[in-house]
Amino acid sequence: MRLRITTPLAVVVDEDGVLALRAEDASGGFGIQPMHADFLTSLAISVVSWKSRSGVRHYCAVRRGVLSVTAGRDIVVATREAVTGDDLATLDETVLAQFRADVETERAEHVDSTRLQLNAIRQIVSHLRPNGIGGSGSFA
Repeated sequence: MRLRITTPLAVVVDEDGVLALRAEDASGGFGIQPMHADFLTSLAISVVSWKSRSGVRHYCAVRRGVLSVTAGRDIVVATREAVTGDDLATLDETVLAQFRADVETERAEHVDSTRLQLNAIRQIVSHLRPNGIGGSGSFA
C-alpha cells in the first residue's frame, strides 16, 4: 500500500510498501491492511503507526485530520499538524500533550472571540433602537 500524510504546508510522509496501518478515530483504534474497502474517517489527536516492507514500524503524531483509503491500496491522511518519529513514547508524551494543549488554547480563544462578537452586536442593536432603549423602532 502507499501512505501519504500531508499538512497544509508539507508532505510529511510519502511511502510505498506499507504492509499495515493503525490509527484512531472517535470510535477507537482500527487497522488497515491491503485490499481494505474504501474508507473515510475523521481522526482523533493520536499516533498513526505503520509497518513497512522491511518490517520496521514507523510513527506519526497527528493533530486530528481525515484518513481515506481508496482502491484498497492508497491511504491518505490530511491533517493540520504531523510530527514523525521512531520513538513512540516520546511522541505520545510530548507531541500529543502539546497538540492537546494547543486545542484547549484554541477553544478558549474561540470563546473569547465569540464573547467579543456578541458584545459588539449588542452595542449595535442598542444604538439602532430609538433612544437607545428596548422597544419596536423603525429600521428604515
